[in-house]
Order: sequence, then C-alpha cells, then structure tokens
Amino acid sequence: MHEHDRDRAVLAAVVFAVLFSQVLLYPGVATLVETLGADATTSAFTATALDASMWFLVAEFAAYIAFVGVWGLASDATGRRTPFIVAGSLAGAVGYAALALVASIGSIPFEGVLLVRVFQGAMTIGAFSLTMTMLMDLEGGHGRNMGAAGIAIGLGAALGAPVGGQLTELAPLAPLLAAAGLLVCVGGLVSFVEDRAPDNRRTLGALVGGLRRRPTLSIPYAFGFVDRLTAGFFALVGTLYFQTRFGLDPGTTGLLLACFFAPFALLQYPMGALSDRIGRTIPIVVGSICYGVGILAVGAASSVPIAALAMVLVGVLGALVAPATMALVTDIAVESERGVAMAGFNLAGSLGFLGGFLVGGTVAGAYSYGLAFLIVGGLEIAIAIVAVPAFLRVSANRAGRFGPGDRNDA
Repeated sequence: MHEHDRDRAVLAAVVFAVLFSQVLLYPGVATLVETLGADATTSAFTATALDASMWFLVAEFAAYIAFVGVWGLASDATGRRTPFIVAGSLAGAVGYAALALVASIGSIPFEGVLLVRVFQGAMTIGAFSLTMTMLMDLEGGHGRNMGAAGIAIGLGAALGAPVGGQLTELAPLAPLLAAAGLLVCVGGLVSFVEDRAPDNRRTLGALVGGLRRRPTLSIPYAFGFVDRLTAGFFALVGTLYFQTRFGLDPGTTGLLLACFFAPFALLQYPMGALSDRIGRTIPIVVGSICYGVGILAVGAASSVPIAALAMVLVGVLGALVAPATMALVTDIAVESERGVAMAGFNLAGSLGFLGGFLVGGTVAGAYSYGLAFLIVGGLEIAIAIVAVPAFLRVSANRAGRFGPGDRNDA
C-alpha cells in the first residue's frame, strides 16, 4: 500500500472514531439527559424532554463554534497538527468520562452538566477539525482525500446511531463510557501518521488576513452550513419525530437513522473521486436541490418502510454533495492556511448543526414536525438556487478548480 493511501486510511479511521463517539449519544439522548438530572430540576433548559435534549446537543456545538477557530489558528501558526489532535482527543475523553461521573454524583444541576458538555465539545472539535486538515495536507486528489473524510464521517454516524441505540438500552451511560474509550484510542492512532503541516509558520494576523483575501471560501462554507443544519435536524428532531410518529424505541430509531447514514457513508469516496473528474458544480448545486426534495419526502412519509426508503434516498444525495463541498475548501485554500480554512468550514458546519437543533427543535415544539421538515428541506433547496450565480461566476474564473476538480495532485 502506498504511504499516502495508508495515511489516508489511518486518518479516516481517526475521523470515524471521533464521529462514532459523538453519534453514540443521539438515539438515546432523551434517556441520557434524564439520567443526568434533567427531570430533577426546574431549569428553563428542562421544561420538556425535547428542551433538555436540545440544550444538551446545543452545548456541544456552541463549544465547537467557539473553539474550532482557535485550534486551526494554533495549528497553522505553529506548523504542527499531531500534538493538538492528541491533546484534544485525550481531553475530550476526560469530558465524556466526567459526564458519566456526574450521574453517579447526582447533586450537580443540569446547568453544570451543560458546562461539562461545553468542555467536552471544545476539546473534541480540535481532534476532529485538525484530522481533516491532515487529510487536506495529503497528496492524491482533493476529492479523494475529502471523500475519505466523508466516508469516515458517514460510517461513524451510520454505525454510531444503531450501536448507540443498543448501548442505551443496555445502560443509559454506556454511550458516554464508550465515547471516552474511543477518544483515548484516537490519541494513540494519530501518532502513526506523518505530520505534513507546512513548515512556514505565520502570525495569527497573517492567517486571518489570508482568509479575508479569499471570499470565495464563503461558497463551500454556505453549503456546509445548510448541509450540517439538516444533519443536526435529523439528529434531534428526526430522532424524536420517528419515535413520536411511529412509536419506535431507541434501537429501532437508530436503525432508521442508519438508512440515511449507511449510503451516505459508503458512497462518499466514489462521489468524491467523481467530483475530481467532473468538477464540483454539478454535485454541489444539483445535488443540494435534490437533497432538499428528499428531506421533504421523509417528512411526508406515511409509514416506517416509506420513511426508510426516503432516508436511503437522502443518504445517496448527501453523499453526492458532502465530499465535493469539502474538496472545494481544499481547492481554494493555500497550503499554509489549510488549518484555518478547514476550521472555518467546520465553524460553518457547527453553526449549521446548532441551527438544526434550535430551528428544528423550536419549530417542531411550537408548531409541528411537518412544518419543521418543510423549513429545513426548503432551506437546502433555497441555498442552492441563490448560490448558482455566484458559483458559476467563480467557476468560470477558476475553471481548473471548479471545473474538473484539481487534477494537479491526483
């Protein structure tokens, strides 16, 4: 196996482990927050099971938003990735273990639980974002590298959902303990990969200035925001919707979520390679429109089999969009600013996840699940339509990158 192929596989395994540990908590989140004391308080955060679940997920992604840029700036400024990934993964493991410990103590208010969750999220995002940046540093084709990241993300989510549901039925705290163990493994695994961060260190001001000179990064950031918004929506609202609409238990809910995540994962690498050949425009723009229509179909499903088929369709379309969007970030960013550029993409994605939790949870709670699906699916379609003129204008100016995708290092 070529060294780049081996390193790509190892880094993809690290991304998988981080996402798998995160998604383990989702199918049983309502049970988990109850175990962590949500029912024992009169906090505004815990008025209902949906509220408590929403704020538990929001806390992690608020930390992602606040700290992802810090990790990227630190990595680019020092010209190192590995030490930061090791530190973030081990500290994230401590955060997951501390949450499990909270349940045994039993005297910490839910606000304290949310603070621990913030710490865990702030640490975990460093390991996640910088591992993706190490994939950006590899040669071999940006679409392939981001396809490897995408398949790891998708597989982590696809397997994390059903495994998390089964672990929750075994013990409510089991997903937390499993997540802590996985992040310890991440800290060891990443040390086997050469750190290829560019040697030319730069000041923080120079890094931020470099991003300002590349406004075209706003295109993949915008699509990344909406794509992750839909993922956050399914993680919270989709989970509770399936359980409420069809009376499913956490284990079966995890399997239904896997109907999306399995094709989403398995098709990432070939779809990323496809975008290297045909360019980013068709996969991102056309794929996003179809993806939004698929979300509307899930919300309109009248039975579990139909919902499962619609989730499979959404997964296929998501696999078309995701690696091309991430590869577009690599196409635009210069080598010395990749950590910050990917941090910006993950910042946009984390804001999207946060929006998915807040918008989806608020609309579903105040109005209906049907309206929530309509808004989220409509946003996915709208961003694609609105972005077409800017996308095609930049594509014409940078045909080598936005047309057939960056063959220089393929």
